[in-house]
Amino acid sequence: VQLQASGGGLVQAGGSLRVSCAASGLTFSRYVMGWFRQAPGREREFVAFITWSGGRTYYADSVKGRFTISRDNVKNTMYLQMTNLKPEDTAVYYCGAANPSRGSYSSVREYDYWGQGTLVTVSS
Repeated sequence: VQLQASGGGLVQAGGSLRVSCAASGLTFSRYVMGWFRQAPGREREFVAFITWSGGRTYYADSVKGRFTISRDNVKNTMYLQMTNLKPEDTAVYYCGAANPSRGSYSSVREYDYWGQGTLVTVSS
């Protein structure tokens, strides 16, 4: 299984960026997919998840209304569109894949596979 995150970069506050996560080696459409982020000196934190069909999404309060998670089960790719970025959004963004369960999908331990991360830096 491989999850390849990409699309990170440097953006000014108020700007937009889209990061992607390309999956291979798993039946992508059967997995809940999530985005987490980790800032220097901090623990990895939940950002958003999307269910296997895309019918349900959930966001951390800190990004609600600014970020949009989506997926393309034909391309085996998940996206995170980020708008109105703030300096506090600066972090390495990781994508994860979780087997469907009755969990909340908002904790690191619920995810079975992880990508290598892509760095997003928001300048003030």
